[in-house]
Amino acid sequence: MEHTSSSNKNSTTSPDQYIKTGISGFDKLLRNGIPKGSNLLISGGPGSGKTIFCLQTLAYHASQGRNCLFISFEESEKRLIEHMDEFGLNPSQLMNSGHLKINRYLTSDVYYDENSKDDTVQAMMAKESNQYTMDLEPFVIGEEGFKPDIIVIDSLTAIASAFIGGNQKYRLYLDKLFRFFETLGSTNFLISEAMVHDNESQGNRAEDFLADGVIFFYNSRKHNIRESAVEILKMRGASHDKKIVALNITDNGIVVYPNQEAFSRYD
Repeated sequence: MEHTSSSNKNSTTSPDQYIKTGISGFDKLLRNGIPKGSNLLISGGPGSGKTIFCLQTLAYHASQGRNCLFISFEESEKRLIEHMDEFGLNPSQLMNSGHLKINRYLTSDVYYDENSKDDTVQAMMAKESNQYTMDLEPFVIGEEGFKPDIIVIDSLTAIASAFIGGNQKYRLYLDKLFRFFETLGSTNFLISEAMVHDNESQGNRAEDFLADGVIFFYNSRKHNIRESAVEILKMRGASHDKKIVALNITDNGIVVYPNQEAFSRYD
């Protein structure tokens, strides 16, 4: 079993500094867990399991009494609740407890055009001394008195669409967003679409470099077989297995097989 060079450092740290996902098999890929306060990129192609991975993680933590927030720019609250019900994640019970909240936003809520004559401060951005300075608090907190421990944003791909022709603005936005998350102390899962070529993940985008961790999901076709798999590409401050392992999406959600390396049958 291969680990990152941070293993000696992690052996002396407290387990309280890490969180688990609660997903069968996945947590075995990490020696201690995911460092609390990390910004994690959950990346992969369509149908690879990104959203259900995040919903399962939120359901696990909400059931443990932690405050969890799912921010969607794509699917409606109703559809996400139905999605959780399909996998037996009991969203109604978790939402009634006050530990799970699902909010939907429009991508127009995140974009401010400095060339516009409209000086209205939108939900996430404010034109101050620096035109790229953003006011993110209303977007993240949502309700007074609710401080999330775990946040999911679905997706960065949708947010990036608001910055077409402005990649520098998008990178500045991401940097500001990540810095704001640091003030919250939350652990954050940011979903992003990425294509895979010959079972190799794409890893040269702004979010890949800014994120503390990258978890990549595969739904790759080889001949007439499509295989699902997951890989922890990086995880700052944590020792983890460096291999692509098989996963299966069952009626109860994702199951990861940490000892079953994916794609080897095709080599």
